[in-house]
Amino acid sequence: MNKIIITAAALLVSGVAFAQVGTTVTEGAKATSEKVQQGAQATAGAVTGEPNSTVHKTKAKVHKAKAKVHADAAKDAAGNIGK
Repeated sequence: MNKIIITAAALLVSGVAFAQVGTTVTEGAKATSEKVQQGAQATAGAVTGEPNSTVHKTKAKVHKAKAKVHADAAKDAAGNIGK
């Protein structure tokens, strides 16, 4: 009986840890994607002329902000893995 309880507790703890790792990986990937899009928009803004240049630069700033949010979420999720 004790072995069943210990096994169930171990599975529960490992399931929570895997969920946190999944969240960390997902948010990290989203942050990376936003950084790549930011770079693409910044490059497009540098190459194109006005008024499209301003549009691309603004989009780059939006992607930078989104990347920061996702990076912070990944950091928080990584901090909760062992808890």
